[in-house]
Amino acid sequence: MIISTMNDLPGYEIDEVLGEVFGLTVRSRNLGSQFGAGLKSLVGGELKGMTKALVDSRDQVTERCVQSAEEKGATAILAFRFDTSEIGGTWTEICAYGTAVRARKAS
Repeated sequence: MIISTMNDLPGYEIDEVLGEVFGLTVRSRNLGSQFGAGLKSLVGGELKGMTKALVDSRDQVTERCVQSAEEKGATAILAFRFDTSEIGGTWTEICAYGTAVRARKAS
């Protein structure tokens, strides 16, 4: 699966637009890591546990987005983006989305 943040795909022709696809997860905050992050924020530096959790979540929603595109018969996802939002102050929604297309190498 080709994933591009661009609206087109240089070197390819788009044969069909199959529509929007997305992958979604909602994560709750771990109280232990949240406490550790609070302490770390006092002295500065990277919050490694939080970074790993976010990377894992982004990988998961990307996989779900690709699966959705494959189910539609897509060969690429264009205009790929991530979005996050807080829900109720303790949950975080992470979403990956884009446009599923059938693309082929230009001749």
